[in-house]
Amino acid sequence: MAMSTSAHVDTFTRDHLPPAATWPALEFTLPELQYPDQLNAAAVLVDDSIARHGADRPALRTPDGTVWTYGELQLRANQAAQVLTEDFGVVPGNRVMLRGPNNPWIVAAWLGVIKAGAVVVTTMPMLRATEIQTLIQLTKPVVALSDHRFMDDMAAAAGGDVAVLAYGGAGIDDFAARCAAKSGTFTAVDTAADDVAILGPTSGTTGTPKITMHFHRDILAIADTFARYILQPTADDVFAGSPPIAFTFGLGGLVIFPLRFGASALLTERATPVELAEHAAAAGASILFTAPTAYRAILKAGRGELLSRLRVAVSAGEHLPKETWQAVYDATGVRLVNGIGATEMLHVFISATGDDSRPGATGKAVPGFRATIIDQDGDELGPNQPGRLAVLGPTGCRYLDDERQSRYVCNGWNITGDTFVRDEAGYFTYQSRSDDMIVSSGYNIGAPEVEAAINQHPDVVESAVIGRPDPERGSVVCAFIVLREGVEGDDAKRKELQDFVKQTIAPYKYPRDIRFVDDLPRNPSGKLQHFKLRQSLENNNDQLAHAAATPA
Repeated sequence: MAMSTSAHVDTFTRDHLPPAATWPALEFTLPELQYPDQLNAAAVLVDDSIARHGADRPALRTPDGTVWTYGELQLRANQAAQVLTEDFGVVPGNRVMLRGPNNPWIVAAWLGVIKAGAVVVTTMPMLRATEIQTLIQLTKPVVALSDHRFMDDMAAAAGGDVAVLAYGGAGIDDFAARCAAKSGTFTAVDTAADDVAILGPTSGTTGTPKITMHFHRDILAIADTFARYILQPTADDVFAGSPPIAFTFGLGGLVIFPLRFGASALLTERATPVELAEHAAAAGASILFTAPTAYRAILKAGRGELLSRLRVAVSAGEHLPKETWQAVYDATGVRLVNGIGATEMLHVFISATGDDSRPGATGKAVPGFRATIIDQDGDELGPNQPGRLAVLGPTGCRYLDDERQSRYVCNGWNITGDTFVRDEAGYFTYQSRSDDMIVSSGYNIGAPEVEAAINQHPDVVESAVIGRPDPERGSVVCAFIVLREGVEGDDAKRKELQDFVKQTIAPYKYPRDIRFVDDLPRNPSGKLQHFKLRQSLENNNDQLAHAAATPA
């Protein structure tokens, strides 16, 4: 497919797209997916919504009662674009990094970056300086905007090479203060529909993150497929959810989808599952996005009535067991909308809702997408044969300068790394991850990254990390650790190592289960045999461990 004339002055992203021959096939089979050659996604989400629904409708809400209307959001997004372009010289194609929890200002900044024709790189506030530094090296931002409460790691990672600006704090140099001094009049850059708008980091099975590249049209495509056909939102809906908008699951559910349809979103910075449900109920939320773990926690707390008020409850980010689906339905009458998506595809591509839902099955291909099951050679398998899930549609995998592009794309299909079965009716049912990714409470955790963090501790000789099945979280990080001679593997050492990992990489990646061992299984060539550790868990063989595991 020939590309449009780019509006980017800084051509970094288009220059570093993977070779066209390695792209997946792209299909635009729905009327809603016929986009013009030139479009700016942020202008469509805000300016066009105002033209259809008016400026006075609520757009963003917070649990403390703050409400930004569409007019206020447009003003602040325009001011953000002005600050970036007028004060920091940002030009179309430059990258701008964002860091902060879910609140209105990070949404305004996200929209402002895209309106300015720049490329947004949103990072989770829980990442540490070393992790942020890696993302800076890969994406080469010219400006970084950070919530003032999370500035230390951002400043340390930038190291003087990137202009860093805080928002939400005090002082005349705060980003919000700079925005207030601007007129709020800004004409969105007329970007190409296939100009890169987002660089989305994704955790892989190695310590080096992959950077996914998404176009302006991709942002609209996920709203015009999954949201339009499965969620069927209206302007009166209120969206709520737990995922950070740095996750494309959260970006879609809390920013793109509500704005595309003139609805509003409740942005919660941090909350337990029950608190999230309470905030959502208080705000009159009708659509909720969270992981199966959270739904189970809400039911265990005896607060199922909070969910019964929802029109749609979406479960994604990890496998939804049939038992959880049934438990939510029995307690609340709500049929969870199951789904699987990927950062490479930007959002959900297999799902089902209402009477089409089948407990235990993920669903069918979302309108606009196709899916099948293939074997290791790339050949399509028949019904009820487990194999690799393969998907294509209007979005697809494009990695920034990464040889793993050829592994994710096979014969035009996106290969997600999941093993599924498809039945005769076209319903897909999850079997397992095809690689070493640990999916815990909706977070993707690469085992090698956790091993690298553990191995930095002076008392650790070596470690091996696997996922241990867990009924509450899907999986938990389980580490087998060999300590140096003379160091006792007790509860105090276990906590010390857990705290050490939390300080080294994002806290959610820490090993909840630590088992001290005398040595690790290796093959004759010295390669670590993770499968033997998995077998030891499956067989309940505790001979490898000489200390009890920490409860999950």
